[in-house]
Amino acid sequence: MAEKVTAGIVVIGNEVLSGRTADVNIPFIARRLTDVGIELREVRVVQDDEAAIAEAVLALAGKFTYVFTTGGIGPTHDDITMAAIAKAFGVRVVRDPVVEDRLRGYYGNRLVPASLRMADFPEGARVIYHDQGWAPGCMIENVAILAGSPVHMQVMFEALIPLLQQGTPLHTKTIDAWLSESRLADDLRLLQTRFETVELGSYPYKSDVGGEAKFGTAVVIRGEDGKAVEDAAAAVSAMVVELGGVLR
Repeated sequence: MAEKVTAGIVVIGNEVLSGRTADVNIPFIARRLTDVGIELREVRVVQDDEAAIAEAVLALAGKFTYVFTTGGIGPTHDDITMAAIAKAFGVRVVRDPVVEDRLRGYYGNRLVPASLRMADFPEGARVIYHDQGWAPGCMIENVAILAGSPVHMQVMFEALIPLLQQGTPLHTKTIDAWLSESRLADDLRLLQTRFETVELGSYPYKSDVGGEAKFGTAVVIRGEDGKAVEDAAAAVSAMVVELGGVLR
């Protein structure tokens, strides 16, 4: 079996830790990594502090194939991600003249000196260009440094995807049923031992149907072998019916 390609995410920002901003980058990155067979294994959220950023990045870089950071690469005083990661890898922050020219062209007479900070990268980093005019992300060793703004981050991430080592994409099947999670827990545990090459996860929910609360469970089957996923899904469906549940 091929070695798994793995990843971690470091979300950087006091605004996320304070609850002021709800992170939406993690779900996007997780979905896109799944699409290309990269397994996301860990996420950390850290404050705008150089030592905290460096510690988290180095810890995950030593554990996983890739690390993706989001946040802290804009023009303001608290955008310290580039400096923190440069320090973590023992290099300087240097200005990229090509990126500087792109920024000057993009901003035109709206350019302010602070905007040029977005042309500064850890020395030796690979700039990840995209087809928009604003600042690109970069990659140093196995760490990709991306924006915190979802729109900007997504453009950077899509430009980065072709450069990554990709794994085996997972097949996914969801069985949705009106049946409480507690009713199917024991039988689902037995099915997991039967289908060892797939992952079975159960996710309960409550819905209002005609003014009445109904409890259901979504069973998600994931695995690299498409046939095994289909076989497990069929077994889950049969189990739900046997337990008196109704498939949705």
